[in-house]
Amino acid sequence: MKFNKAKCKVLHMCQGSPKHKYELGGERIENSPEEKDLGVLVDKKINFTLQGVLAAQKDNHILGCIKRRVASRSKEVILPLCSPLVRPHLESCVQLWSCQHRKNTDLLEHVQRRATKMIRGMEILS
Repeated sequence: MKFNKAKCKVLHMCQGSPKHKYELGGERIENSPEEKDLGVLVDKKINFTLQGVLAAQKDNHILGCIKRRVASRSKEVILPLCSPLVRPHLESCVQLWSCQHRKNTDLLEHVQRRATKMIRGMEILS
């Protein structure tokens, strides 16, 4: 099996360290500002904020699709759609990146409120 050099990236974690240039098999490996490993997006400051932003964007897109495509707003129809399609993104890797800042928590709670507003009779709760 051959090693794919094109998929290799260097992520410099320390701000004060010199930015060494690395090579693999005579080819220079590119630097990257952030990398995704095992589903977790990490930047050079070991900050997971982008993980929450991307999860919220993906879930807002899914909620928009559900809202446009499903005519019924009953709890029996919306909940079985939202649970498997939206919830996993909100919960993905939360043990690792846990919402460290209030704005990240607010962002994810906004997605949950939007899903709640879609259900007839639950608009008051959000």
